[in-house]
Amino acid sequence: MSIVFHSNVRQWFFYIDSGQYAVPSAPGRFPEITCKSDAEILYSWLSIRQTIFGRNHRMDERQLRALLQQYREGEISEGEALEKLKYLPYETLGFATLDHHRYLRQGFPEVVFAEGKNTEHLLEITDRILRRHRRLLITRISEDSARTVLQKFPQLYHNPTARILATPIADNECQTAYQLYVMTAGTSDIPVAEEARETLRALQFDPQPLYDVGVAGLHRLAEYLPKLQKAHGIIVVAGMEGALASVIGGAVACPVIAVPTSVGYGASFRGLAALLTMLNSCAAGVTVVNIDNGFGAAFALARMIQAFDTRQQQENQSKGAEV
Repeated sequence: MSIVFHSNVRQWFFYIDSGQYAVPSAPGRFPEITCKSDAEILYSWLSIRQTIFGRNHRMDERQLRALLQQYREGEISEGEALEKLKYLPYETLGFATLDHHRYLRQGFPEVVFAEGKNTEHLLEITDRILRRHRRLLITRISEDSARTVLQKFPQLYHNPTARILATPIADNECQTAYQLYVMTAGTSDIPVAEEARETLRALQFDPQPLYDVGVAGLHRLAEYLPKLQKAHGIIVVAGMEGALASVIGGAVACPVIAVPTSVGYGASFRGLAALLTMLNSCAAGVTVVNIDNGFGAAFALARMIQAFDTRQQQENQSKGAEV
């Protein structure tokens, strides 16, 4: 059996199919490696995966090592090990193809967008994800669908304002090193802001809400500016003309993610006016996501922080090696 590195595609996936193992690679980066046993294959995959992805996916690595240990000690057969591993890349349900490998690539399982899915499909998808991952995040779920899913999976947490259903995250599981804020211009923007806040929470951050502080009453921001200027990241959610993002972007040094909402009267064009305002912000470096996309804003901010974390870890390891 062998590990083969394919270099003729733009996306790289690890799959197991009839004894063939392919892992993420880059053109010409690794030669073909032939292994004598399944143990060598798994060890090679673990070491190469760490080279490619870094050290950010400890949970899946521990699971793979535990599986390897069980196989080496004879607790499970080769067939049982392969049965557990074959769902690692993806799983086909007929109506959906679940990307279980996403945890290894990005550090979080595939997120489920519930809008447009029937309840039976949501139940099956939820079940399959929870069998293989500790965390789950479902966005844009209706109250009726959430109620049905909760009957089968009562361990999940539901925020009806955010339309989020997720695995609950305890306070002691959240990173406390970063001060993050989710702001809204008005109260009507809160559902989108809650989607962003709950998504960050699912990613194990603890953002603080700061709601209804829009430019129509700019004096309301004064008392919060000292805290905002110490923040590591801010998500600004605003409808109408969307001016709050420029105000915050010009007042702080941290990343600012702007989310236009569809809140407003006729000429707001369901969020297009706010979107165009934010895209044309004169505050340098304001990042803008799609209309009502609180989820996307949260993931963008989390990736910025995780990239910084990875760089810091690499620098610390390099310094340690020099010493």
